[in-house]
Amino acid sequence: MRDQALFDKIDLHLIRVLHTVLTERSVSRAALRLGMHQPAVSGALRRLRELAGDPLLVRSGAGMQPTDAALAMVEPAASILRAAEALFSDARGFEPRSARRAFRIAASAYLDPLFLPRLVAHLRAEAPACTVEVLPLSANAHYQAHLAQGEADVVIANWPEPPGELHQSRLFADEVVCLVAREHPALRRGWQLQEWLAAEHIAPTPTHPGARGVIDAHLDGLGLARNITVRCAHFSLIPAMVAGGLLVLTTGRQFCERYAQVLPLAVLPPPLDFPRLVYYQLWHPRAHPSAAGAWLREAIRHVALSLRKP
Repeated sequence: MRDQALFDKIDLHLIRVLHTVLTERSVSRAALRLGMHQPAVSGALRRLRELAGDPLLVRSGAGMQPTDAALAMVEPAASILRAAEALFSDARGFEPRSARRAFRIAASAYLDPLFLPRLVAHLRAEAPACTVEVLPLSANAHYQAHLAQGEADVVIANWPEPPGELHQSRLFADEVVCLVAREHPALRRGWQLQEWLAAEHIAPTPTHPGARGVIDAHLDGLGLARNITVRCAHFSLIPAMVAGGLLVLTTGRQFCERYAQVLPLAVLPPPLDFPRLVYYQLWHPRAHPSAAGAWLREAIRHVALSLRKP
C-alpha cells in the first residue's frame, strides 16, 4: 500500500522536473529550460527528495552533483518522458500546426551558417506550438548516447562513414577548401604541399573524446600531418580569428564562402585533393517509427536542399 500511495503522488510534470534538474545539475538552469520560476522548481525538488528518501543533488564545490540514486533515475525518467511524448501524438499521426512537443536537434557548427537559423525559422513557422532545442556536439558528450537516451531527436554533422547502428539520411556534400585572410601570402604565390602542411592551421575541438576530424583522418591515411597551432570549440568564431593573421582553416566551401562575404577573407584550394564532406542527419532506431520524428527529418532535408547552389 505504501508503494501505491507514493506512486499516486507522482505526475508527469514531476518526472520532467526530475530529469531536467538532474541533467542540468542546477535548479536555476532547470527553471530556465522548463520555463518555470525558480521557487517552483525548488518546491518540486523538495517533493522529489521526500518521495525518493534521498537528497538527489548535493553541493560539490561551486556546483551540484547527483547522488548515486539520482544517477540511476536519469535514464528511467527519460524513458518515461519519451513514452509519454509519443503515447498519443504518434497514434494519431503528427499535425504540426496544432502539435505541442519539443524537438531536440544536435548539430555540428561546421554547417553552412545559414542552415540552423533557416531551420529554426521553418520549424517555428510550420509547428508554432512546438519548442526547439538546438544542442551542441560537445567534446564531453557522445552523440550516440544523446540519441539512445532520447536527449536528441536527430544529430546533424559530417562523417566519412556514419555509424551503421543508426538510421541515416544524406543531406548534401561539400567541397573542401581553405579560408585565409586577404593578406595571406599564399594568395599571391600559392603553396606547395609541404608549405601548406607547415602553415599555421586552426582546427575545431573534437566533437567527442577520441574523435578525428575528416581532414586529419584523410591526412593520416596519406601518412601526413599538418601543423595545428590553434584549436577552438566555437567554430563560428574561427573565421574572425583567421581574418586577423596567418591562420588557415580547411573546411567546406559553403561555410567559407558565407564568411568571405562579410569578413576580409579569401577562399583558395588546398594543394591536395580531399574527399567531399558529406553531411548527414542521424537518428536512433527507437525514434524511427515516430510520426513527429519523420516530420522533423523531412523538414531538415527540405531546408538543407534550399541552401544548395544551382
